[in-house]
Amino acid sequence: MPQNADQGFFERANAHINLANEQLAQDIHGKVSASMTYAAARFSVSLTASGYQTRAQMLVDRAKNIDYFVREYRLMLEEHMDDYINNFEPYMKLSRQ
Repeated sequence: MPQNADQGFFERANAHINLANEQLAQDIHGKVSASMTYAAARFSVSLTASGYQTRAQMLVDRAKNIDYFVREYRLMLEEHMDDYINNFEPYMKLSRQ
């Protein structure tokens, strides 16, 4: 769980997950996952760019920003991977009902 998560954190995250789950009915899993990952990357970079006055300033911090997002994504991915490994049977039972 992210540190300092505000009260609406999980509501916003669940709204994105719910949209992706709705799209699963129309498409295959890999396509929905790729679109969601692409959107998260695009949004993150757009938000990051809004904090800079110039392209040159953003370029200076390019590697630092990429490292930050990759590190944070990895932490979230590891947390959820461990959660699903530890709760595989009940989670998969629920998703197959």
